[in-house]
Amino acid sequence: MTVNIGVIGTGSMGADHIQKLSGRIAGARVSAVFDVDRERAAAVAEGAGAKAFDSAGELIASSDTDAVVIASPGPLHPEQTLACFAAGKPVLCEKPLGVTSDDCRTVLAAEVATGRRLVQVGFMRRYDAGYRQVKATVDGGGIGEALLVHAVHRNPVVPDSFTADMSMTDSVVHEFDTFRWLLGQEIAAVTVLAAKRSPRAAAGMRDPQVVLMEMTDGVLVEVESFVNCQYGYDVRCEVVGSEGTVTLENPVGTSLNTGGVRSQPVPGDFRARFAHAYHEQLQEWIDGLSTGTVSGPSAWDGYAATAVGEAAVRSLATRGRMEVELDDQPALYR
Repeated sequence: MTVNIGVIGTGSMGADHIQKLSGRIAGARVSAVFDVDRERAAAVAEGAGAKAFDSAGELIASSDTDAVVIASPGPLHPEQTLACFAAGKPVLCEKPLGVTSDDCRTVLAAEVATGRRLVQVGFMRRYDAGYRQVKATVDGGGIGEALLVHAVHRNPVVPDSFTADMSMTDSVVHEFDTFRWLLGQEIAAVTVLAAKRSPRAAAGMRDPQVVLMEMTDGVLVEVESFVNCQYGYDVRCEVVGSEGTVTLENPVGTSLNTGGVRSQPVPGDFRARFAHAYHEQLQEWIDGLSTGTVSGPSAWDGYAATAVGEAAVRSLATRGRMEVELDDQPALYR
């Protein structure tokens, strides 16, 4: 069975998905494309052997489309996801599910009303082999009882338009989801402090930042967010347990020893670092659709990450500890 996929958005993320779905993901083909930049959409569609549509709504409603990937700007995600629900079509929605928790609640209510899961949120780290090994170790009791986590999330550079709030809502949002999943519990409170400002940061940008998450059972997760580190894309973590630790390093394929120096490459961006995870995410999604199953990160996960991000933004503004209050989880997501 081949699943015909429509892709909304042909920017860097959408184009990456289209490339993988067109030639590397078994059981899938890109049949439809839409972007507000019609020339770019037409060019991408031609390269993929797909049809370019004049609107997202037309793409979603088309009989040429079995399922939809949403890679448009975040504020458009709820409306487009709801349109997919109305058409009865599964959707892989890039994060965020919604830019506010209220937007996410609207999506949750609509999906619950359908009686089945239709949306998967693009938290690709859950598909990374390294993170999966860390989770398996923690779940299997390999380090005893998890007590605290140290994590690093560094980007080489961001545009001048990138704000301190976006460090929480666009970057560390991955940690919000990752450690909920990895530790199997919700985040109860969050505290964000801005460190001494890097001279490489844009005017007014508070970077780096330190985030402290308090999990519901008392585990502490400390994350360094540094979006202008200059040297590369660096994501790592260490889970400290009562009987040992498990560490995820930045993957290294090779090392060079010359002139008395050992050097190792650092990924240039998130697509290079998580290329395999993106592939696995898409393949498992397509495999699930072939059997009528959507089992990846849910709308509830998207809502929870957005709610923590909102609390983190409030904490950054006040330099105070913010509790995270979530609604009761619908039975569909338990």
